Amino acid sequence: MLSRTADHLFWMARYTERAENTARMLDVNVQTALLPQSEDAARQAWRAMLGISELQQAYDRKHGAVTQRDVIEFMVCDPDNPSSIIACLTAARENARAVRGTLTTEVWEVQNQTYLDLRRRLHGGQLRQDPSQFFEWVKYRSHLSRGVTLGTMLRDEAVNFMRLGTFLERADNTARILDVKFHDDEAAAETRRDFYYWAALLRSVSGFEIYRKVYRDVITPERVAELLMLRADMPRSLLACMDEVVDNLGEVRNDVSSETERLAGQLHAELRFGRIDDILQRGLHDTLTEFLQRIYELGNRVSRDFLVPLAA
Repeated sequence: MLSRTADHLFWMARYTERAENTARMLDVNVQTALLPQSEDAARQAWRAMLGISELQQAYDRKHGAVTQRDVIEFMVCDPDNPSSIIACLTAARENARAVRGTLTTEVWEVQNQTYLDLRRRLHGGQLRQDPSQFFEWVKYRSHLSRGVTLGTMLRDEAVNFMRLGTFLERADNTARILDVKFHDDEAAAETRRDFYYWAALLRSVSGFEIYRKVYRDVITPERVAELLMLRADMPRSLLACMDEVVDNLGEVRNDVSSETERLAGQLHAELRFGRIDDILQRGLHDTLTEFLQRIYELGNRVSRDFLVPLAA
């Protein structure tokens, strides 16, 4: 497969997943904002989301104080924010258009229709009227895209590169959304025993029902971390994502990718054989920070070995 074609497929899937993940993070903040809390605590929650997404400086350049309305507008409608939902879904559609001949008709139509419907929904005011319903729509369109891809496309390298993009992005997001509860020691101490905050976090990764089925007990931060990091049967866990990354890398390996495969396998093995007690003893925030750095490096190596290299 030509590297440029693989690049478009990889980023089409990655941007679609990023839009879904942004919707998930925004939705959990909207839901937790409804809980009894001080204005300062609510403001800190929105600031933490910007920080963990590495968007605080970009936001500050365009806005003054951190408010729920401004953060949502910035994360959904701002085309200058590369992680905004409109920027992600526009980029996903443009990447799909560039490789229209590689995709099935159904996959292209889902990408194109999502882009068109997004603009109609934003112009119609749905985001302000019912943000949670809008975020559910974004998640649904991402699910539809993945389902149509697996249901209609030949299981060849095209699908492998799309899966690589999806699961590298998902691993990055799961680590960030978990770390947002631990990156500030004081905030973590206040929420460690708060059922509603941890339940909201689990719902943001579609993990609430899974948690209750696996643990059948009260929600604790330690078990949430274990579920989202080390459970291979949890679809959005770090280990489940790395299972997919390693498998798909193996399918597309080439003469220069052995070191990339080795690094991916090493990270996968640490999660597969890791224990949550050891991770907590070392420090969850430090572990997640290192994981994010390694996922970033892995993404760069995939681009270097298979795709159009990222600009320096």
